Amino acid sequence: MASKAQPFGKLRSELKLLLQRRHIVSYTQPRSPRWQPPKFPLISILMSSYRPDRDYVAGELEERNVGEKDHSAVQAFFVKWFAIHEEECKLEAYPEIRIKVSPQQVRVADIAVPRVDEPYEAVLTRPPVVVIEILSPEDRMNRYERRLQDYRHFGFPHIWVIDPQHRGAFDCSTEAWHPADAFVIANPGLTVPLDSLWKKLESLHS
Repeated sequence: MASKAQPFGKLRSELKLLLQRRHIVSYTQPRSPRWQPPKFPLISILMSSYRPDRDYVAGELEERNVGEKDHSAVQAFFVKWFAIHEEECKLEAYPEIRIKVSPQQVRVADIAVPRVDEPYEAVLTRPPVVVIEILSPEDRMNRYERRLQDYRHFGFPHIWVIDPQHRGAFDCSTEAWHPADAFVIANPGLTVPLDSLWKKLESLHS
């Protein structure tokens, strides 16, 4: 009987040793890194819709500040202005449009102004002539500057920023924020006056 029980005794010893080793490993393995938000594949973002739409930066979704009446009024002003002057300037304005500014980044521009003869793209992959951004009171300048840098690196000829709250306009096509009384498009030679925009914003609060 002792000879028959020996294999089972050996098996129990090996199993006990294995469990001890697993117990040691479970305590010696490094702790898992701090939880990070999930990364979203670009293709899934391009096939999805959000309200409001969101930027896609480095595999993560970033919310945008939209929805205020002043914000919508500025969008309406530029869409209407370019529609009126479409035959003259051969440009058209699109609000809330996605632009793939790099292989892994998609920005949603408040307004993008491509040429009317550009081939159709559901998501723009070529720099439009103008991009216009509208500041909200909650916008943080350092985060906003990253957005403008993306536009500069992508090659936008003209980058404009409107601050409805303080009635300010800035040409940000270069590294600096240059205050502007009107916006100028070099090609074609065109000036977009802003006096009627400020009057419209004033009337909303009167």
